[in-house]
Amino acid sequence: MRALYWKEIRSFLGSIVGYIFIIIFLISSGIFHWVVSQDTNLLQGEEVDLIPFFNLSPIIFLILIPAITMRMIAEERKNGTIELLFTRPITDLQIILAKYLAGVTLLIIALLPTLVYYYSMVSLGVEAVDEDGLAISVIDEGATFTSYIGLLLLGSVFIAIGVFASAITSNQIVAFILAMFLCWFFYDGFEMLGSFNLMGDYDFIFQFVGLTSHYRSIMKGVIDTSDIIYFFGMIAIFLTASLTVVKSLKR
Repeated sequence: MRALYWKEIRSFLGSIVGYIFIIIFLISSGIFHWVVSQDTNLLQGEEVDLIPFFNLSPIIFLILIPAITMRMIAEERKNGTIELLFTRPITDLQIILAKYLAGVTLLIIALLPTLVYYYSMVSLGVEAVDEDGLAISVIDEGATFTSYIGLLLLGSVFIAIGVFASAITSNQIVAFILAMFLCWFFYDGFEMLGSFNLMGDYDFIFQFVGLTSHYRSIMKGVIDTSDIIYFFGMIAIFLTASLTVVKSLKR
């Protein structure tokens, strides 16, 4: 599994694919948060926080994450190399996990440079000093920390969805479109259904199933066990579905 994991990492960082993901994410995020004069601009907000960043990043991930996951298994199927993987001393689950963890690693690498946003907002938000002469920041550090955790969990779910979409087809374009639709549906689709009052008092079920409510809950600065269980549950569901598809390819 370790060898396959590093192979996937090298395929990301040894080619232009991984760098395109990181660069496009950072450039698009930088433009919206520091250049464009809109609600997403961090310098024009009424409060010193990173909420615009955490609100916009999932939208960017809806496009970029399916773009990096579409080739994970679909390319193996198209080139016939999936058969070679089956002959190696590695289980089907390890194949799925290696590719999934490689995607999560790339996501973490992409998020690390955005800590500069946090440093910048902390520097801009200093407005007083305490009795020891140390600067006091007005930014909510607890909420910022949990929001990063929430964004990482959300992106990890998107990657699991992308792996599943890549597993069920040998066409990378189909895998990209399907992954993007599923990511959107679970992030925004259920939230939209809940707003239509289709089930009356039970519309909260739609919101509970969707990713948005759990992500926003973590953004408030409190990590609830139910939210963590939900995210890991979603990851497990889609990775299990991917495993089922991969096992069926052996028949």
